[in-house]
Amino acid sequence: MKPKLVKNEADYKTTLARIEDIFNAKLGSPEGDELDLLVTLVELYEEKAYRISLPDPITAIRFRMEQQGLKAKDMIPYIGSAPRVSEVLSGKRRLSLAMIRNLVNGLGIPAEVLLQELGAKLLPNAALKQGRHRQAARDVLHQRKLIHAN
Repeated sequence: MKPKLVKNEADYKTTLARIEDIFNAKLGSPEGDELDLLVTLVELYEEKAYRISLPDPITAIRFRMEQQGLKAKDMIPYIGSAPRVSEVLSGKRRLSLAMIRNLVNGLGIPAEVLLQELGAKLLPNAALKQGRHRQAARDVLHQRKLIHAN
């Protein structure tokens, strides 16, 4: 298969099939180089065709709280007083830049997730331009790295 730009679903399926065929190619070999190129082409296509938006800030905060077994009172150092935490988690209060900074530094929540609200307020299209990811291609790259690491 001669690598070409993935423009539609038919090209996409054909390219994924070829990726599957040469998935175990050695790094640096002609097939390995082809695999890297095809994965890049798939990433570009998926970025346009399968856009996945970021979670809203409150959902992200609640998810991180669940992951780490945190309760609302545990959020006081990051957000402020108990009433303020309650207001933020219920959606009645927007996150301030200080809160965002604390959540990013303290809990590792990505800034782009927490800043969406501010970005949408300041630049209406900012939230639409953020958070595109190419999960299928990333999965392939991740699996490939795991295989070649062993």
